[in-house]
Amino acid sequence: MFRTMRRFKQQISQEECIQVLKEQKRGVLSLLGEDGYPYGIPIDYWYSEKDGKIYFHGAKEGHKIDAIRGCDKASFCIYDEGYRKPGEWALNIRSVIAFGRIRPVEDHEKSMQICEALCRKFTEDEEYIRHEIEHAGPRVLCLELVPEHITGKLVNES
Repeated sequence: MFRTMRRFKQQISQEECIQVLKEQKRGVLSLLGEDGYPYGIPIDYWYSEKDGKIYFHGAKEGHKIDAIRGCDKASFCIYDEGYRKPGEWALNIRSVIAFGRIRPVEDHEKSMQICEALCRKFTEDEEYIRHEIEHAGPRVLCLELVPEHITGKLVNES
């Protein structure tokens, strides 16, 4: 169903893929938009090690939600900041792509837990987190991407 990686020597392990998913803060969520056009959205996320799902938050309506209602298949691409080997100019970058099905989170309490986990990726300011959840929580819609296939690779820019 899913293709094997053509440049398999660049493939990273599932453990490395999970590490990238846990460490990075943003990626691009790609959906099937209006009239069959791809729709890619830069978005922050939270990867839950507990259930292996990727979570997002946003408004309850808009292009993203309409696209998900039309087709629940999605891909999510993340890449790290990369590193340089001593004496080299080129970056070595790990990227991960997760393919799966995306759907709204219906449970309000779970949504608030997701929002808190997302906040904690950016700050430990308890007052800020509490304020955001209290004031923005009622307006938020959380989404969960259930991965069906995750793959990653290490690319050297040279």
